[in-house]
Amino acid sequence: MFGDVASALVTEGGNVYVGVCIDTTCGTGICAEHAAIAAMVTAREYRIAKIVAVCGGNGGPLYVVPPCGRCREFIRQIDPGNLATEVVLGRSETLTLDALLPANARPVPQA
Repeated sequence: MFGDVASALVTEGGNVYVGVCIDTTCGTGICAEHAAIAAMVTAREYRIAKIVAVCGGNGGPLYVVPPCGRCREFIRQIDPGNLATEVVLGRSETLTLDALLPANARPVPQA
C-alpha cells in the first residue's frame, strides 16, 4: 500500500516538507516520516521544529499516529538538536522527541 500514512514537518527555518509511506511486501519500504525527512535533508536542512503523521482519510476520519521507534531514532540521528522536536500526538497534544526517547544515548561527562 502506498501513501496510507502521510507526514509533514516544519524546520527551524520555517520550511515545510511532506512525505508518504511506501509499504512493500518484503519489508523494504519506508515510513512517511522518513520520506519527509529525506526531502528536508535534500534541501540541506537538518533541524525539525515540529513533525506529525496521519493515517486514514478517503472520506473517513484522519488519525494522528506517533512515530514508530525506528522513526524516533532516525529523527534523533539526523541532528542531536532534534531531541527538542515537538511531536504532534493529537489535536492539542505534543511531546518532545526527548520525552519519547527517555533512554536515548547521551555523552559521558569527562572526569
